[in-house]
This record gives sequence, C-alpha cells and structure tokens, in this order.
Amino acid sequence: MPRPLDIACLQTRPMPDFASALSAATSLAEAAVELGAELLFLPEYCGGLRTDAGRIAPPVAPEAEHPVLAGLSDLAARLGVWINVGSIAVAGPGEKFLNRGYMIDDAGKVRGRYDKIHLFDVTLSKSEVYRESDSVVPGEDAVIHDTPKARIGHTICYDLRFPELFRCLAKGGAEIIICPAAFTRLTGAAHWHVLNRARAIETTRFIVSACATGEIEGGGASYGHSLILSPWGEILADGGEEPGVVQARIDLDQVAATEARIPSLANGQPFRHAKDVTRFSAA
Repeated sequence: MPRPLDIACLQTRPMPDFASALSAATSLAEAAVELGAELLFLPEYCGGLRTDAGRIAPPVAPEAEHPVLAGLSDLAARLGVWINVGSIAVAGPGEKFLNRGYMIDDAGKVRGRYDKIHLFDVTLSKSEVYRESDSVVPGEDAVIHDTPKARIGHTICYDLRFPELFRCLAKGGAEIIICPAAFTRLTGAAHWHVLNRARAIETTRFIVSACATGEIEGGGASYGHSLILSPWGEILADGGEEPGVVQARIDLDQVAATEARIPSLANGQPFRHAKDVTRFSAA
C-alpha cells in the first residue's frame, strides 16, 4: 500500500541576522503549508549566515536562548507541522560554536539534534578560502530522527561528500536522508546535482537537500537548487536560483521497492584496505 507524504524545502536567502532569517523562513513555511506540505526542510545556517575575511561568521546564541529556534518552534506549533531546522549556529565551548540541526514536532517540541560532522576546510581559489574548523566544533554522532512521518537521517552540507555517512544512515533504517546546505556557487555548479543523485542511487533512499540561495553578507554566495530526489536517483523537484517553496509528493514505499531491485546495501562485502594488501611485482 502506498505511503504518500507531501514534503517541501524552504529555499531561503542567507540572512545576516536572526530577525530577517526567521521572517524569511516563516513566510515560506506558511506558503508551503497552504500548498499541503506536511513536513518542512530548511537549509544550513537558516538562522543567519555571514562571512568575515573567509571565516564563516553567522549570528550565534546559546540553544536555550536562540531566537530562531524558539521562533521556529512556535511556528511549527501554530501551523501544526513538523519542521526540520537544517542548521543554526549554537554557542559552543570557548570561542567556537556548533553547526547544529534540529527536528521540531508539530507541537513545537525539539525531538532531535544533529551536529555537523565534516567541516568545510577548503581552498577554492586565492580569494575564496573557507576554514569552518576555525569556528566550529565538529559533531561525532550519526543521527536518525524517528518521526511519525518517516525515519529521517540528518547530514549537513559538506557531509554530502562522505558516502560512508549516508550508507550508515540507510543501513540504520533511514527512509529519507537530508542534506541541508549553503553550498557555494562554484562547487554547486560543478558537483551539487551529481553528488545528490549519487547519494540517492547508492543508498536507494529519498534525498532531500534544502540549499540556501544568493549572496552572503561579507562575501560568497550560495548555490540554491534545493533538491528532492527519488531512491532511483530521479530529480523530483529542483528549486533553481530564486527563493521559494520546493515541493514534491513522495511515496515512502518506493524505498523498499527500489532496494529490492538494487540490493547494494545488502550485497556489501568486507574487504581489506588497500594499505593492508601485499603487492607482488610481476615475475
């Protein structure tokens, strides 16, 4: 029997402060619910994002006092809908913060947390260098949100390049794996679609990746193109470059059906790492 679910990514712009970030999320959430969405997904750093001389410098607050988390919790309760907060910047130890995502239920209660594991430390060009680890404390735990709608594995942005995390979540029972992001335009144009499709195909799971879009105050820009993909790797919805609601009606029974056709998770075999394999020269 089909298990239909109406879902929506809220493709927001990177906002420089709490108030504008919450306002943007609220207006899109209201529109998505009007369109029938039952489960909403926000991008990475949806609580605000700026940069400062190549450093990721979002507005930060302690979890208990975070105005965007509180505002989105109130919004979920008012709309009667589950909301995935892709991530916000939460005060951490010392001068650093956590890039932390949340699952909020339809009564406004936080039901799960995920701290981004893989941090974005890259040199794209002489003028575009990012060192997320200078500011962020990495997470250590893979997380699956067990909701009445679906079992949802949570990753964030740069995690997309590490397929072992996605495989772990799929084998752990996730039906949907999300990757909220603020992917750069440069890397997005080159890799965003192919990486998302690859993760869907490898895991035979729905992939839902809400990505911020547009210029970032302080320098840089996010790619947009929030995606909803089927377990077969088909693009069901693509948000393009403008802010808006990116919606699709999915059937969760497709997960089991696709895995039965391509049982790559079950067919995996143990093997020795390359460094442990003795190599012999030709005689």
